[in-house]
Amino acid sequence: MPEAADGALKLDLPPLALGGITVDTPVILAPMAGITNKAFRRLCREYGGGLYVSEMVTSRALVERSPESMRIISHDDDEKVRSVQLYGVDPKTVGAAVRLLVEEDRADHIDLNFGCPVPKVTRKGGGAALPWKLDLFTGIVQTAVREASKGNVPLTIKMRKGIDEDHLTFREAGRIARDSGVAAVALHGRTASQFYSGKADWNAIAELREALPDIPVLGNGDIWSAEDAVRMVRQTGVDGVVIGRGCQGRPWLFGDLRHAFEGSADRYRPGLGQVADTVYRHAELLVETFGSEMMGLRDIRKHMAWYFKGYVVGGELRAKLATVPTLEVLRGLLDELDKDSPYPGPDAEGPRGRAGSPKRTALPEHWLDGRVLDAAQQADIAAAEVDVSGG
Repeated sequence: MPEAADGALKLDLPPLALGGITVDTPVILAPMAGITNKAFRRLCREYGGGLYVSEMVTSRALVERSPESMRIISHDDDEKVRSVQLYGVDPKTVGAAVRLLVEEDRADHIDLNFGCPVPKVTRKGGGAALPWKLDLFTGIVQTAVREASKGNVPLTIKMRKGIDEDHLTFREAGRIARDSGVAAVALHGRTASQFYSGKADWNAIAELREALPDIPVLGNGDIWSAEDAVRMVRQTGVDGVVIGRGCQGRPWLFGDLRHAFEGSADRYRPGLGQVADTVYRHAELLVETFGSEMMGLRDIRKHMAWYFKGYVVGGELRAKLATVPTLEVLRGLLDELDKDSPYPGPDAEGPRGRAGSPKRTALPEHWLDGRVLDAAQQADIAAAEVDVSGG
């Protein structure tokens, strides 16, 4: 890893090529349900280059054109690459969803979710549970790639190591995806049973990078800072990094990553006043996104603990911010903060969001008995998708 003139480590990676798309800064915002809507994507991309993926949307809801699914796949006019992540368990439905996105010119890049650990998804055979069934996984990926290729839209996949340490899937899934023609593979270095607990296994990411030298491999898991990204690239040799929980309440992390790619030691260290201004702007953008002040303010509440992690904010004020009803009330509460309070250092950094705890993954009955679908499981798959977004 070369050093820049000022001694800062430089992430010396070439631009990420995804089919005909070039991502100059090989950093991806991971799709996160209820987080990566238009408002948050705008905040993040204003700090640096990269690829910013929308919230996950289920194929069935998209094909049925549910209002919520159509909101999820909407993009601002100035989003250079409209990126959508799909979830599905039925090849026909996934194929129809990809076809809709391509024929109606609603996406420039499509990602398939094979990493979600949420029980309501895995118990139906979706998310991180799906690659265990090799025939189902192959069918979905091949169908999606075929439909996406009709519009020259690159298709990628994001997955986990497997269901648990005794049922790993990333090796076979990576090879199948590569052979099916995907543009890149992203690996979160955890199993579904880990949820977000423990440490991400970067050695598995390095193994996949070595096993698939002919397509880009992206690494995800435990990147809380630009320095973490440098360490992952150094340890694994990945072609780019995927940022999930690390940017919650810290959209400026993408600015830190941009600086690291430029070889600069500059980092964003916002004082409390800057954070307050960002929170208010985020809320305004959410109101615009949802077309409703009530919905926008309801959505901003979950971000409060992330934004103010480590900062000196009294317990009573934190509680009020977590239940804020209007922009006017939000402005008044933010004005109560000590705007001159400086960046608190490490207390504002590191892990954020709910990690959960290791638990047995919820799966369909007899799911682990074999690597291909049996007759009963095939009959259940077509009706197995959840309503809109799986988390």
